This record gives sequence, C-alpha cells and structure tokens, in this order.
Amino acid sequence: MDEVQAAFYRQRFRIAFLEKKGTEFQDWFAKLAGRAFGPDFEAVRPYGSQGDLKCDGRRVSTGTVFQCYAPYMTKEAEFIAKVRLDFLGAYANWGGDMREWVLVHNDQRGLAAKSLQQLESLRRDHPLVKIEVWTEAELQALADRLPLEDQQALFGFAPSKSGLETLKLADLQPVISALRLLDPQPGQEPLTPPSVDKLAKNALSADAAELLRVGRRKEGLVDAWFRKNRSVDLGERIAETFRKRYAHLTAGDRSPDEVFEHLLQYAGIGGDARRHAAVLAVLSYFFERCDIFEDPGD
Repeated sequence: MDEVQAAFYRQRFRIAFLEKKGTEFQDWFAKLAGRAFGPDFEAVRPYGSQGDLKCDGRRVSTGTVFQCYAPYMTKEAEFIAKVRLDFLGAYANWGGDMREWVLVHNDQRGLAAKSLQQLESLRRDHPLVKIEVWTEAELQALADRLPLEDQQALFGFAPSKSGLETLKLADLQPVISALRLLDPQPGQEPLTPPSVDKLAKNALSADAAELLRVGRRKEGLVDAWFRKNRSVDLGERIAETFRKRYAHLTAGDRSPDEVFEHLLQYAGIGGDARRHAAVLAVLSYFFERCDIFEDPGD
C-alpha cells in the first residue's frame, strides 16, 4: 500500500467513523473488528425475545464483550443509566466468559465527567473485569493494520501513486462530463488561485491535505483538458457547481473533512482506482481556483 492509498483509506475511515449512527455504526464496527481479529471476533445479532444479551460483538481469546454507542446520548443521566444497565446485563449474561468490557463510541468530544465516574464505579465493583473505552484512535489502529485487500473490502478501491502518475486526458472526460451536466449559471467570482495557506486555514486533516496535494500533481493535465476542449466558460460553470455545493455543505454542522468527503462524492468518486485518481485531480484543480473552502484572508 503506497502513501496515497494509505491517506485515502484513513480519510474514508474517519468519515465512516463520524457519520455512521445507531445500528449502522454497530454493523460497521463488527465488519472492521471481523477483518482485524479474524475468527477470534464473533459478531452478535439480536434474536427474538433474548435480544443480543447486551453484547454487540465479542473477542473470544480475550473474553471481551463490545457495546457500541452512536450517537452519544445528549442527556447524560440517560447515558449513565444505559451504560450501567448494559454492563450489568452483559456481566449477568456472559459470566466468567466476560473478562473485559469495552464501550465503543464515536463522539469526538469524549465522555462527560460523570460518565467516566460511572465507569470508575463499575471498575471498583467488578475488579476482575477490565473496562475500557474505545473511540477513534483505537478503531483507527485496527484499520491501519489491515492489508490492502481488507481495506478495499471495507472502503472500496483507492487511487494509487502510480495511478495518478499515469493519468491521461481521457481519464478526466467522464468526471468533467458528469460535472458539466449539472450546468449551473456561471458566478461572478474570478477563477484565480488562492493563497498557499489555504489548507492550514481550513483545518483539513493531514490525510485530506495529502490527497489534495497529490491531486495537484495532475493540475496541468486538467488545465490541458479545458484548453483542448476550448469551452471558455465550462471551467467557471463547474467552479460554480462546487461553490454552491460547498455553501450547502457548510450550512450544516460538518467538519472540514466531512465537507471534503462530500465534495469528493459530488465530484463523482467511486468505481475503480483510476476514476478516483481523476476525481482527485479535478477536485484539487478547483480547490485551488474557486471558492470551495476558505481563503486565508477571509
């Protein structure tokens, strides 16, 4: 796996981690843990009146029972009560087979102080059970150790360094053609490059920044496509599609990386690795030339 693929998969992991909720997060965690631990991990599904016995998955060799929470409850008292109920239920159902209990959640803010006090109380009352909290760092560590084929199974094909280096004009055609079909009215903003500090201004992760940087290596190819096709206002029309989409995305409560991922989807990322490379090149070109993400002087 080269550095471009690694950055792409870390970015895809982060967006999945942030955006999946409820049973979707639980199912995603089970797939990730299944790939990471192999047959040592057993996913658990609810069955009839017995439910899932307060277990969203277990690792056999360590006697670990996992319980997933996404989204994190806004009412702390309810969350504390649920954590206690889930732990005691798992302890009663799995007995000596549960040597470790792991609370898995995707709230970047972490757990509130009283929730942590509840966990400390459970640790004191049940000293033979190891109690841990797993969030982004722990799950990212699981994903990082996966081989390329498992990353592909979870997150799809990734652009590669060699794929970007061999990108041709013809590879850009389906991406630009799809964007052209959106056909907004051109805006008034000039299509000029922003300051070199734009990445830092927008607080994009190192992985998102790396994808934009490698995409810029084919900036000249994208520029050549527009010059070759002699459509004077096409670039500005596509720039306007990105401006409008960016305005829509930033109106919600999304992180810079989530906005970036949605723009990748909007630009048509999907399918094979070569299509991914073409989308990166096109998005990087317009990142530098239109008002998607903020300029440092704004």
